[in-house]
Amino acid sequence: MKKIIKIILLLMLTFLFSQGKIVANEKIKIGLLVPLTGKNSDIGQSIVKSVRLAINKINNSSIEIFPKDTESSPDIALRSAKELANLGIQIVIGPVFNKNLIYLDELNEITFLSLTNKNDNFSKNIINGGINATSQLIAIKKFIELNEIKKTIFLTPDLNFKNEIKKAISNSKIRILKNYIYNTDPTKLTKQIEKITRYEIRKQNLEDEIVRLEKSDQNNKEQLIEKLKKRDTLGDVSFDSVIISDFDESLKSVTTSLLYTDVSPKKKYFITLNQWFDESLLKETSSQPLYFPSANKSNYDDFSAEYFEKYNQYPNQLSFLSYDLVGLIYYLILQNNSVIDQKIFTKKTLFKGKVGIFEIKNNKISHILNFYKVEDEEFKKIF
Repeated sequence: MKKIIKIILLLMLTFLFSQGKIVANEKIKIGLLVPLTGKNSDIGQSIVKSVRLAINKINNSSIEIFPKDTESSPDIALRSAKELANLGIQIVIGPVFNKNLIYLDELNEITFLSLTNKNDNFSKNIINGGINATSQLIAIKKFIELNEIKKTIFLTPDLNFKNEIKKAISNSKIRILKNYIYNTDPTKLTKQIEKITRYEIRKQNLEDEIVRLEKSDQNNKEQLIEKLKKRDTLGDVSFDSVIISDFDESLKSVTTSLLYTDVSPKKKYFITLNQWFDESLLKETSSQPLYFPSANKSNYDDFSAEYFEKYNQYPNQLSFLSYDLVGLIYYLILQNNSVIDQKIFTKKTLFKGKVGIFEIKNNKISHILNFYKVEDEEFKKIF
C-alpha cells in the first residue's frame, strides 16, 4: 500500500508545474537572498530569472518574489534578511554561499533554503538545498553495488571541503579501503599517486621479470620479453575503483597521474563527484570511461534551452536548483493547507522536480540522483 501511495505521489508531483489553476487563499511571498551586485552578481541575476521562469510555469498570480542583495557578504545578507522579515516573508531561497549563513540564526521566524551543498547547517532555520556530498555518495554506492565492486579507494584534495567528504563517507555508509588526502600541487601530486598505486614496486617487478626471463631457458622467452617491454609495470594495484572528489583541471591532473602510473580506466573504475556535464571532459578520451552522479541531464538540457529562449543566455547550475525550489515551496504550502510555517519541511516528503527527486525530512533535503558515464565523447545515462 505504501508503495502505491508513493507512486501516486510522484505522478502528482510530475505535473505540478502544469497545475496553474490551483490558487492559494493568500499571497505566497517568497524571498530571494542572492548577490545582485558585486563579483558574483551574474549568479544572483541568473537565479532571479530562473525563479521568475518557474513562477510563470506554475501560472499562479498569488505567488510573489522579493529579491534582496547579499553582495556576497554575511553582514549584508543579515540586513537584507531582516528587510524580508519586516515584509512578513517566512520562506527565503538563498543565500548562495555558505559563509553568508552565519548570522541568519537570529531570524528564526524565516526558513532559508540555501543553495549551498554543504551538510553542516548553522541553524535549524537553514535548509541546504544544494546537491550535497552525501546524496552523491549514495548514488555512487548504488553504482558500486550494482557492479559488485569490492575494493574502492577515495582520493580527496587537501582543501576546505575535505571534512565534508569525510562526513559524507560516514553518512552514506559507503565501503572503502581508504580515503587518501592529496596535495593539489602538480609537482607533489604525481609522487603521491605513485605511492598509492605502488608504481615503483610494479615498475621494478617488470624489470626483474625481464631479467629473469633473459637468464632462463624458456623456449619462447624472446616473445615474452618483447611483450613485457611494451608494458610500463607488472602487477596489480590494491583497488578495483577509485573515487576522485575533485573538479575541473585538478580532476584532470589526478586522472593524468593515474594514467602515468599505469592505472587505466579501461581496467579500473574511475568515479568522481557531480560534474554538471562539464563538456571539457568529453575531450579527455584517455580518462574514459569516467563515472559520476548528477541531476537529470534531459531535464537540465530542457531547462537550459527554455532559459536561453527566454533570456538569450545560458543559466548557471544554481539557477537549475532554484527553479525546482520554487516548485517545492509551492507544493509543500499547498499540502499544508496554504499555511506557511516551519513545519512544512519536517514531514517526510518526496518531490519530483527538474533536478530529480527531492527527499525532505526533519528540515533536511537530500537528492536521489541519476548516474552517468563519459564515454565515446558522450554523457551516457546508467540509471
